[in-house]
Amino acid sequence: MLRKNDSVEVEIVDLTHEGQGVAKVDGFVFFVENALPNERIRMRVLKVKKNIGYGKVEEYLTTSPYRNQDLDAAYLRTGIADFGHLAYSEQLKFKTKQVIDNLYKTAGISDVKVADALGMDNPVAYRNKAQVPVRRVNGQLETGFFRKNSHDLMPIEDFYIQDKKIDQLILFVRDLLRRFDIKPYDEKEQTGLIRNLVVRRGHYTGQMMLVLVTTRSKVFRIEQMVEKIVAAFPAVKSIIQNINDKNTNAILGPDFRTLYGSDTIEDTMLGNRYAISAQSFYQVNTVMAEKLYQTAIDFSALTPDDVVIDAYSGIGTIGLSFAKQVKAVYGVEVIERAVKDAEKNAALNGITNAHYVADSAENAMAQWSKEGIQPDVILVDPPRKGLTESFIKASTAMQPKKITYISCNPATMARDIKLYEELGYKLKKVQPVDLFPNTHHVECVSLLVKPRIF
Repeated sequence: MLRKNDSVEVEIVDLTHEGQGVAKVDGFVFFVENALPNERIRMRVLKVKKNIGYGKVEEYLTTSPYRNQDLDAAYLRTGIADFGHLAYSEQLKFKTKQVIDNLYKTAGISDVKVADALGMDNPVAYRNKAQVPVRRVNGQLETGFFRKNSHDLMPIEDFYIQDKKIDQLILFVRDLLRRFDIKPYDEKEQTGLIRNLVVRRGHYTGQMMLVLVTTRSKVFRIEQMVEKIVAAFPAVKSIIQNINDKNTNAILGPDFRTLYGSDTIEDTMLGNRYAISAQSFYQVNTVMAEKLYQTAIDFSALTPDDVVIDAYSGIGTIGLSFAKQVKAVYGVEVIERAVKDAEKNAALNGITNAHYVADSAENAMAQWSKEGIQPDVILVDPPRKGLTESFIKASTAMQPKKITYISCNPATMARDIKLYEELGYKLKKVQPVDLFPNTHHVECVSLLVKPRIF
């Protein structure tokens, strides 16, 4: 029987969906950070529970040919790039297999081919948004990332998967905060002024937004800091202060003040322009988001006579991408501010056939049904928890010809597809898309079709 601190030689036989190695010893399953299948390691036991345990690598006896040897282990310890130790071609295979396994285990589907995951040519420095905590470490203000499952800050200068210009701005602001002797936030003591830096950058426009998250409104010599930032980074078009005085894990508080420039920046996606605010949901990987949305458009095989419902429409990025190809788009989103943004973005692109409401998707669909609106396609892009049973039933009640499902969680997608199939829709095709290279996340587009009854 293995106990804490025992050392044992094991072989890694699998990977968890979060990138931990799996070893089996004496009927126990052990999870090991930074260990890959087919590696033999000497493992130190960290913790033993009823029939699972956790271990760490003491020594690699053999290493996988697919190990990325160049990765700084800090990226694994913080979870920034929890798959970064695995060669990118193997990451894509693993993600494809995850989608296949979920569809089989949850929905019993094995007769629909899952295409190979679409990947990036260069799977680093892709994130167009950063949310970076500011804390004191060894007596000095630092920016970085929390160690996994903790609030211990690890100072980091190169975030590996973030846009390099974002990294440069964070370091510049960090040095400025040190120079101006701004006190970093202390969670335990509930003291200090600066909590987080949030930076967004338009992939195509290069426009940047900086949000300084502070515990109170007054910041000494803030005007001088703003002046220095804008002088050093002319691409910064918006500097915003957000005030968050609550003892919470939420990054942003409710109070926003524009200190410089506009309260939005612009970027383009699939040829449309979008105004992006500090709170806007905008996909963090623009290049792959375009591939994801284009896949959904291609799967939907849209025609000029089609009426499309865009459920979970956000700021309109998906629906507006194809609005000019169809008769009408009806978007629904529960967040009122996002609906206002979607309406602004429609106007920005001269789109007049997209209509948005702030409501739950179920309510909106019931209302549209009453108004005699008959969708040809319902496009859904839910959060990680997937769709509710009531949404699925409401969407099938409208009897669209097709349901195009964009998912950020293959497990909930498989569960939802099972119910759609029980309600008479048939899964036709599936395309995983890697929006988050070097992490365990995978997005997916699935097409469900209502069989014609002759």
